[in-house]
Amino acid sequence: MLSIQHLTKTFGEKTAVDDLSLEIAPGEICAFIGHNGAGKTTTLKSIAGIQSFDSGKVLIHGLSIKEQPLECKRMIAYIPDNPDLYDFMTGTKYLNFIADIYGVGLAERKERIERYAKDFELTEALSSPVSSYSHGMKQKLAIISAWIHEPKLILLDEPFVGLDPKASHLVKEMMREMCDNGGAIFFSTHVLEVAEKLCDKVAIISHGKLVRSGTMEEVRGDDSLEEVFLELEAETC
Repeated sequence: MLSIQHLTKTFGEKTAVDDLSLEIAPGEICAFIGHNGAGKTTTLKSIAGIQSFDSGKVLIHGLSIKEQPLECKRMIAYIPDNPDLYDFMTGTKYLNFIADIYGVGLAERKERIERYAKDFELTEALSSPVSSYSHGMKQKLAIISAWIHEPKLILLDEPFVGLDPKASHLVKEMMREMCDNGGAIFFSTHVLEVAEKLCDKVAIISHGKLVRSGTMEEVRGDDSLEEVFLELEAETC
């Protein structure tokens, strides 16, 4: 589903992502762990085609994000850590706008919008402008917009920030259901307990380099994910 091959991205003299390679198969949820500034967001933006990279390849379902960007972007959804939504739109107009971009049929979008809005308790708020939403409500709207075209791959940057416990639980269920149906998810998080319980795979990045990756059992061993992460951070500092 997602193949990252020797991805490198620099900003001037700083190497933000250094020769990173990672494979995520259909059905897998992979957590991306690292300290602030480790290169997580740069990696996710490069995969999503939002940001260019210097060398390497990113393949989505066998297609290159550089050579076939539109085909790749039709198959993915990306939610940044602080989603910039169109505040002047109502929630309904924003979701329909996203559905238009991805060519979602009227019947399908209506059903999905109604279902997810009900699940996230946003139904009444959809008629109000996004500018009136709290941070948590905006995060819920962004999540609905990511799922609305049923992508094959979803990229999430700190998706649980700002969500209440009920919404967080719902997002975890949606992630698992999507992957059970053959999709894949790659997301960054600082909440290691969530990653440990939810994910099939984990990738740990430090100073732009991938320092460990594999199944949760392979990476964690007999320790907790927190212990492994702190140990690796101490080694690379």
